[in-house]
Amino acid sequence: MGRSYIVEDDVEGYLSRLCSQLAGPVTGLLIGQSMVQRDFVVMATRTPQNNESSDGGKSVDKEWVSEHARQVSRMLPGGLSVLGVFLISESDAKETLTTLRQLVFSVENLISSERLWTPADDDVTDCVTLHVNPKTRKTVCRTFDVKDPKSMAKPADWKYQSGVCSSWATVSCCLSVDLMVPLPENMAFTRNMGDCLKGELKVWAQQIERGVCLIEGRKLPEDSELKAGQKKNVRQTISAQLLITPDVQTAADVVQRCGGCVSVSGAIHSRAFLHSNKPKAKLAEKLLKRDIVSTVATRVQMLLEEPQTQNEENKGRKQTEQFCLPRRVFCPVKSTGPLSVCDYQFSDEGLSEMTDRFKEMLDMDAAEEDLDATQEMIAEVIESEVTEESAEENEMLDPWRNNYIGVAMATAVALLALAASIVYLSDV
Repeated sequence: MGRSYIVEDDVEGYLSRLCSQLAGPVTGLLIGQSMVQRDFVVMATRTPQNNESSDGGKSVDKEWVSEHARQVSRMLPGGLSVLGVFLISESDAKETLTTLRQLVFSVENLISSERLWTPADDDVTDCVTLHVNPKTRKTVCRTFDVKDPKSMAKPADWKYQSGVCSSWATVSCCLSVDLMVPLPENMAFTRNMGDCLKGELKVWAQQIERGVCLIEGRKLPEDSELKAGQKKNVRQTISAQLLITPDVQTAADVVQRCGGCVSVSGAIHSRAFLHSNKPKAKLAEKLLKRDIVSTVATRVQMLLEEPQTQNEENKGRKQTEQFCLPRRVFCPVKSTGPLSVCDYQFSDEGLSEMTDRFKEMLDMDAAEEDLDATQEMIAEVIESEVTEESAEENEMLDPWRNNYIGVAMATAVALLALAASIVYLSDV
């Protein structure tokens, strides 16, 4: 007997509409939560049209589907993930098996390349593929173990059910972040900065994983059941705190020759969803910690993807570059349930741009009034220039912060959002 997938009945309606609008093969993603016993599918979203496709979308573009999955994965809070892919085509299910296998492995490989948290032994590694025939509406569901390159297709049970989005527990917390990352001398700007930040974020992610999670002010045994999540259509949120002990550093750990540093500081809002009549504290802690790591890493990566941070000319004009990292904005999956997805809003963006992205990436018709932008305030950055005098003053005050690391740290104040400061040494 294969895995069992319990699917929100709205997904059936969504796939049915895609079948009726069919103009060539349609691919998309299946979103939900994997549990040891079964999986829950709460959303499906089609792959956006690739206007640059050479064949007008008549064939399946593996790279395009995978990139869509990467972008969607960033928009999913803790507890929600891309479970697999679907394909709507008139081809026989057996003929599409190879295509679906390639898609699901490509999607998982790209998404997992951005993960900084450590996989657990009890993580589910089966991903789902669904083929739908638009004429007969017959569905064929199979799974592949994406951690086994030789994995063969296994049959799975696909069941539609109403109210799947209703019974969820929501665990949320606010966490302060304060990272300083040294940059190498004579670096190739974007690539090396990305490597440095990713390496430091991995170290920070390990601190998060070792942190002590308090739920409603108490450290609960791993097998303890959470009280929330047992009532349908009632939004119950459990508050959590994460206590982190910084790693002990010696002078040898922190003194190194470098060409500048990046400071990321502020606070983030994190939340995780658990589908279960008896959600356990261990799962809540795991999903919350993974969301913390993912949301910070996503924002740092988005900063590096911004054209302003890739401009080499900036380095000669200004020794300190300051940026507001985007804040997290949530949007409900359904008005009657607690589940939500998220997007990231830069300071120069309006809510209308976010509703456009929800439509493009998740095929959601979200209105501006549906969005919750109150969990994080936009960071306030105090502009400052680095001068030779200030650098000399720092050398006199703190011998550990001379021309090695942290010289003339930029001044940045963040209010419930992240800000980043990039400091360059002169003539580097």
